[in-house]
Amino acid sequence: MPRAKRSKQYKRLMNQYEMNFGFREPYQVLCDSQFLEAAIRSKMDIDHILKATLHGSTKLLITQCSMRWLYAKKDEPGIRGVIEFAKEKTERRRCGHHPADYPEPLDEIECIHSVVDPSKNGVNKHRYVCAINDDEIRSSLRNGIQVVPLLYIRRSVLIMEPASSTTTKARSRDEKAKFTAELKSPGGKRKRQQEDANDDSDNSAKEGDETTKPEKKKKKTYGRREPNPLSVKRKKTDDRAHGLEQTLTKATEASRPEEAESNTGVQSEITAETPGRKRRRKHKSKTTAVAMDEGGVQAEIPTSN
Repeated sequence: MPRAKRSKQYKRLMNQYEMNFGFREPYQVLCDSQFLEAAIRSKMDIDHILKATLHGSTKLLITQCSMRWLYAKKDEPGIRGVIEFAKEKTERRRCGHHPADYPEPLDEIECIHSVVDPSKNGVNKHRYVCAINDDEIRSSLRNGIQVVPLLYIRRSVLIMEPASSTTTKARSRDEKAKFTAELKSPGGKRKRQQEDANDDSDNSAKEGDETTKPEKKKKKTYGRREPNPLSVKRKKTDDRAHGLEQTLTKATEASRPEEAESNTGVQSEITAETPGRKRRRKHKSKTTAVAMDEGGVQAEIPTSN
């Protein structure tokens, strides 16, 4: 098991490989024959130690040429156990170097280079993590191919090399390319944002062809939302008061013309009876006598004492 400080360094390094170069779990660990020999002789639990070192699930791989080299050394002590472990615990990676074309196994340095960099342009195409105990193979991978995490065993300890100079150069070059791409793009948008914007514009163009008049988006209203007045139940007292007010107003409007007519009639009678000053009533004297005319009209005849 790696110590705490070294484990943090390995975790940080694998995070950089994931973020910058697209390494993903399960990590493909390509090993050589010497790495397996050192692991079996040290009695190491390789699967557990690889997971603890790389901080993720792993898949252990070995090439066909490395297996042929192990079979060639099967008479040596301890190699039988290495062959059995390789058969049971590792996955065979086909390198294309068939025994019919290559009667003798190809050198491991050439075989591993052909698997890691098949196009020979100095790029780790399939993102292999190389567990190599041969110093010559490890130095050639470190200096010849970009972005290759390297592992090896020393004194029964699995060690991970820091990022090589070619890896750091590739990382800085990619960062500069991203920065310049952001500056050149209109509005300073990133590449992914530009692709999303282009996809949205394509989709909107297709929708515009299908429907000539696109629907306008409704503006959002901010602030406190009041309830729908039609869905709110009114109070009964308000309804009754409103009804009483309506009946009173109708009654007053109906009574106004009658009052106006009665008032005009009374005023006309008063004006006819009293054209001027108010008349005083004269009281009858006791000495007056009542006489009847020939026409039947009463007449007052004063009497003398």
